[in-house]
Amino acid sequence: KLPPGNKKIATKTPAPGAASTLRIIGGQWRGRKLSFPVIEGLRPTGDRVRETLFNWLAAEIPDSRCLDLFAGAGALGLEALSRGAAEVVMIDKHPVVARQLRSHLKTLNCERGRVVEADALTWLADATPLQNKPFDVIFIDPPFQMQLWQGTMAALENSGLMAAETAIYLETPRQAPLQVPAYWYLHREKQAGQISFRLYYRKTGAGTTD
Repeated sequence: KLPPGNKKIATKTPAPGAASTLRIIGGQWRGRKLSFPVIEGLRPTGDRVRETLFNWLAAEIPDSRCLDLFAGAGALGLEALSRGAAEVVMIDKHPVVARQLRSHLKTLNCERGRVVEADALTWLADATPLQNKPFDVIFIDPPFQMQLWQGTMAALENSGLMAAETAIYLETPRQAPLQVPAYWYLHREKQAGQISFRLYYRKTGAGTTD
């Protein structure tokens, strides 16, 4: 069973020896498929959602510094690297997942990605701006059954790891109640099935929702 702090619940128990495939949908590695063993509860963010998200972020990703707090299969972090991010830090507490992410980076001959095997909330609490430069883009896609989005937003806001106008992606169940930090302004919002996904910008001053 997948420990808390990783990706969302699976609908079926995977067959022994089965493999899952992640397809990168844009950028340098467009169309590249990466196979990895199926772990219960682990799945990449779907192509449709990713395509929409990275269309929203088209101007932000190149040369950016990104943080993927619940990296899982690496769909968001690897997609950002493929599209020109200068650096992506991918956090996941599951050792098998972390090991596979490192294998993906090696396969892609990519030195711009860094994998940290850690609980995302613990890592945020321990991180300091002196150890980690501010991030331009941050992905928050925690396991739905653990309801971690609220605690993650609060921990991130208190971490000091956001730049002046950091872009923050948040994925939640469609009906999830949210209390968003004061300086986060909603830029885009969409639904796909039973999920909602949103893009915020953090602006420490007067602002309006786009």
